[in-house]
Amino acid sequence: MSCRILHCGKSLNNYNLCIEYSVAGFGTRGPEKDDIIFLAINHEKQTLCGLRARLGEPTDQQPWPDADRYVSTYKLIDIEYANPFDIRFLVDYGGKYWPLKFLQGAKAIKDEKAVQALHDVFDKHRVEQPVPLLKGNDLNIEEKEEEEDTLLEVDPSELSEVFLEVPEARINVMGTFQTIPFKNETDALRGLESLVNENFYNLFPRYSSNQSLLIPENRLFLSSGVEARGEKLVKGIRSIPDAILIVYSEYEKQPFKIALIEYECFGENKTRSQEKSNYLNGQVIPQLMRFASAFSIVTDKQIRDQTIKMWVDKIIQYIYVTPEYISKVSGWIKQIRPDLSDQLVGREIDRVITEAFQKALQILLIIDDLSDEQKDTITNVIRAFKLESGESIEFISYIVRLEQRIRVSDADTEYALSVQ
Repeated sequence: MSCRILHCGKSLNNYNLCIEYSVAGFGTRGPEKDDIIFLAINHEKQTLCGLRARLGEPTDQQPWPDADRYVSTYKLIDIEYANPFDIRFLVDYGGKYWPLKFLQGAKAIKDEKAVQALHDVFDKHRVEQPVPLLKGNDLNIEEKEEEEDTLLEVDPSELSEVFLEVPEARINVMGTFQTIPFKNETDALRGLESLVNENFYNLFPRYSSNQSLLIPENRLFLSSGVEARGEKLVKGIRSIPDAILIVYSEYEKQPFKIALIEYECFGENKTRSQEKSNYLNGQVIPQLMRFASAFSIVTDKQIRDQTIKMWVDKIIQYIYVTPEYISKVSGWIKQIRPDLSDQLVGREIDRVITEAFQKALQILLIIDDLSDEQKDTITNVIRAFKLESGESIEFISYIVRLEQRIRVSDADTEYALSVQ
């Protein structure tokens, strides 16, 4: 367990959203479950802290306008509040370059005296409820929030001194890599789907193997595909996802989520922008819409319930073939319902998975190229489909690329450079 300072720069909006939604977003890898974080912000020429919490499970909830900046997000648990206090006293422990030592990249603070001082000062200012930081009367406050935060800037003339005082501020590169295309989506040796399935939990630390179950059976599920418009049933198109992911989090309002995974790959054959655009608009987006419509209220309820029942039955059959999966999923059920008898666990698994299809469905696209504009377009399209609960179907996308090693110089460092 490490102690970190999550610094929101000058963004009062992001700071308040972290508090409102009890989530923390990080721009780099490193933070882990159970780490202690202090939430800080530059506000009116002070560096203020008003929250201390422990990191819970990873989450997909990213309420910030600049959510794409964050590579990992965690629920905040064991939350405590303080009357916002200035943390610039850390200069006594970190010296002239204390922001680089303690704030940069929400790194783990190794100075135990600095950590203890943070806890002690927080305890002196602790209050029961969050204390809001209000925007000033400056009409340009939003523009100021978008300005670069100068707290972590380094004068090039002081670079040698910085590296001497804070050697961890330097980004050390482990090696160099060349991006090469996947052959296609389904190739057994160099296909995106097979390589991602084999390395799923190494690629996506957001999904813990202990808190999720990947079902990479692309022919196991088949949606009925009948769409209802008004009272008239219109025959639709059958849809098969490439995989299904069951995600469990005891701290979420809806502990179970279902993600329908679609792998798509432009590969070696679609390299031009127009080819990619045509494929995305003509095949990928319609396919994702078919997934969403099968479980949305646009589909007749009887057909929708029939599809959900069929899929839930197949998921349960898949689980009960493997003792490891039975133990894992049963453990989740017992965690949220410890008094439930063993005889009723199977029935509860059926209920919670059914409810996940009705209330917490996600469409997860894993692809080798996608622009921000294309992602926004697909997000808006998928979120237009409503579930029985009234919630929108969520859309999540990941870009995965195949990298070939050029040279590795230091395998123990965190960063690498790649060239396309």
